[in-house]
Parts: sequence; structure tokens; C-alpha cells
Amino acid sequence: MSLALYAFLIPLVAIIAAPFVRGKGASYLSSIVFILSFIFILSDFITKSSFTLPLFNALEPIGKIYLLGDTISHAFGFTIAFVSAMVALYSYPYMKHRFEEMDLNPDVEFRKYWFLYNLYAASMLWLVYAGNLILLYIFLEISLIASFLLIYYYGYGNRVWVAILYFVWTNIAGVLALVGILLIGFENKTLALDSIAGVSMLAWTLIFIGMMVKLPGLGPHVWLPWAHAEAPTPVSALLSPLTVGLAAYILLRIYLIDPSFILTYRWEIFIYGVITSVVAGFGVFKQTDHKRLLAYSTISQMGYILIAFSLGTAGIVGVIIQYISHAFGKSILFMSAGAIIATYHGLRDLDKMSGLHEQVPTIANAALIGFMNLSGILTIGMIGEFFILKGLVDTYGLSLDTMLLVVFVFIISGLYSFYTMKRIYYGRVRDYEKAKVNRLLDTPLYLIGAISFLFILPPLATWFVDAILTFLGGGI
Repeated sequence: MSLALYAFLIPLVAIIAAPFVRGKGASYLSSIVFILSFIFILSDFITKSSFTLPLFNALEPIGKIYLLGDTISHAFGFTIAFVSAMVALYSYPYMKHRFEEMDLNPDVEFRKYWFLYNLYAASMLWLVYAGNLILLYIFLEISLIASFLLIYYYGYGNRVWVAILYFVWTNIAGVLALVGILLIGFENKTLALDSIAGVSMLAWTLIFIGMMVKLPGLGPHVWLPWAHAEAPTPVSALLSPLTVGLAAYILLRIYLIDPSFILTYRWEIFIYGVITSVVAGFGVFKQTDHKRLLAYSTISQMGYILIAFSLGTAGIVGVIIQYISHAFGKSILFMSAGAIIATYHGLRDLDKMSGLHEQVPTIANAALIGFMNLSGILTIGMIGEFFILKGLVDTYGLSLDTMLLVVFVFIISGLYSFYTMKRIYYGRVRDYEKAKVNRLLDTPLYLIGAISFLFILPPLATWFVDAILTFLGGGI
């Protein structure tokens, strides 16, 4: 039996048991469960193990319902498992502070929180092991409902309005994708990934537009800054790094069946990716709220994924690595923003922040590692940028125009990263007391940072790239 199958099932323990465990115990239990999932999946990834597990046969056009574990599932899976484990550790002190801030009973609220948190994280993990598109859609909807309820119960500002905004927009994405999925089913008489012969342009278009709402691309991005900024920070640390990128996973699965849509509109997707990344990147500089700034950075980073999608096989490697790199970097950054909120009682206004490295050096240094991931500096993000550039050369040759566009996108990420570091952590030191940061608010950030470094060193880097290239047929 594949180890990844255990990884798929074991989160059920956290969903069922964690709500009945008091205090930090629930945080540790949830984290241990997802760390075990991470170890099992990484082991299968390195050994290039794959599996299929038939569950049952449904009526046409749904077809065979089964679980599928391959290199792509494992790459997304171990990322989801590791980030979820670290955010679970971080959740205890942060949500305790949040419940006290909202004048809620922590004992009662933690039961609800742990059930929804673990269901949310597990549903994302389950999604990447779904072997049938309708099963994938069901897990997508479970993740939407669980995250909606977490924002609704524990968000900031006008949390009810923000939760509904989030639900409506992501539901639009889901409905468009569902119609596209059903079209695939009627055209192929099945939705089993291993039996779909082709995807029509109409089905591809509906799924692509739906995923542009969820990813999101520029235009349908309007919901994201609100949802990611006003969600409780542990939820932001899953929403931004993991959930939005799952749109890329869905597009990738369709691409591996039939890439015709992406190949037909390659140039348009490339330009849309560049515009998304540049406009959202400049939008970062206009923000005055710490979490909202990070939300705009997420939109800009999703432009990378769109660019990579248009760049052939090397670009597809870039899509996978960019998902991992962004997940590691952005989870660190949202948790660093939350650590400041929890330590300084709601501080998130950039106009009131500067020189914080003096007061919270462990948070400042962790944030630097997060931005190094986004900028592709000495972390796994560096490998992602390499494959994007390789895909660019493979697709367009040594075209100076396209090369300058992509390099400009990379430069903007570096500029807003160091602008943010200077504005929040360096410069004039404000009159805040030097704080003692709860170890659960900073240690998980460094554990994520450590693994983002390890992925550029042998043997992990060698195993990682070799496994993906082997799966894609080694055609680069």
C-alpha cells in the first residue's frame, strides 16, 4: 500500500479528535497528523511511487471514482501537508488572542475552529488525490465552505460581508468549472482522469475562466484583497499560499489530458500573466494595510503561474515549483504579519510601522526569508524562475522582448519585497516596547524557511527536479 494513501486518510484523525483535545494539545495533534502526511508523501515523491485506488463506479457521465497519486499529486500534496502542519502550530497562540479580542470563550470556540481548520486543510489535500473531476470538484467545494465559515466566524472588519463576498466570487468560479467539467463528462462519457480522451474548447474556456476567478488573474481579483486581508491570519496563511494556487493544479490536470486550449492561446495567456503580475505588483506599493499588501503580492505571484503555463514543458515544471515556492514564502509572510498583530494588539497599519526589526527581530528575519522565496533568492523560488526562463527560451527563442517582460516581472517582485522590508522592519525605530514573541508564533516560520532552502541543495533538489522531469517524460 502506498504511503501517500495513509497521508490521504490520516487527517481524518485530526478532524475527529482535535475538537475534543484541550489547549495546545489540539494544535500539536493537528500538526503531527499533517507532518506524518508530509513525510509519507515526500517519501513517495522521492521514490517516484504512484498509485490508483478504485472506490466505486458511478453512472455515466461520471464514471469511475478513484484516488490517484502520482508525482504531480505528491508535489502539491507535501506542500499542503507541511504548510498546514506549521500553521496548525501557529494557530494556538494566534486564535487564543483572537478569541479574547472578540470576547469569545476559547474552550468553546477552539472546538469549532479545529474541526473547520482540519477539514479545510484536509479537503485541499484530498483534492490533489482525486482521480475523477467530480470528486475533485466536491473537495474544492468542501474547502470553500470550511474557509468561508472560518472567515464568517473569526474574520476582521465587516467579516460577514467579506465572507459572503468570498463565497459568492469563489462560488462563481466553482459553477463555471462545474459546467465545464460536466461538458467534459458528456463529451467523453466519463470524468475519470485516466479515461478522458479530449477536452473541447468550450469546456476548456469555462474551466479556464472559472480558475481565473479563483487563481485569480487581474480583473476577477477584486475579492481577494478583502478576503485575504480580513480572514483570521491562520486562514490567510492557508488561503493565499495554498488555496488560490489549487486553481493551477486543476488547470494542470486538464492540460495533461489535452493542452490544446493553452497551446492555442499561448501568447494571450503569456501577456495576461505579465499584465497581472506587473499591475498587481505596482498595487503592492499603494497599500497601507500589512495583510492587504501581502494579498496584492499574491495576485502578482499568480501572474508567474499564468506566464509559466504558456511556456511548454519547462514552463509546466515552473508552474509546479512556483506553487511550492509561493506557498512557503507567503505562509511565512502572512504568519509574520499575524505575529505583529498578536504581539502589538492589532498593529497592521503601515503608517504606524517602521524599524520593527529592533523590537521583533525573529519576525523580521523570518519575513526576509519569506520575501526571498517570492523573489527567487537562494530558495526554491530560484529554481522556479530558472524553469520559467528556460520555457521562455524554448518557446520564443532568444527573443529580447519576451525576455525583458519576464525579467521585469521578476524585478518588480524583488522591488516590492525589499520596499516592504524597509517600510516595516527597518528605517526609523518607533516607540514600541521590545516584545517577547511566543515561540509558536515564530518557530513554524523558520521551519518552513529551512525546507525552502533545503530544496535548492542536493540531494533534495536533485530528487525533486528528477522526479518531475521523469513524470513529464524528460522532454526538456
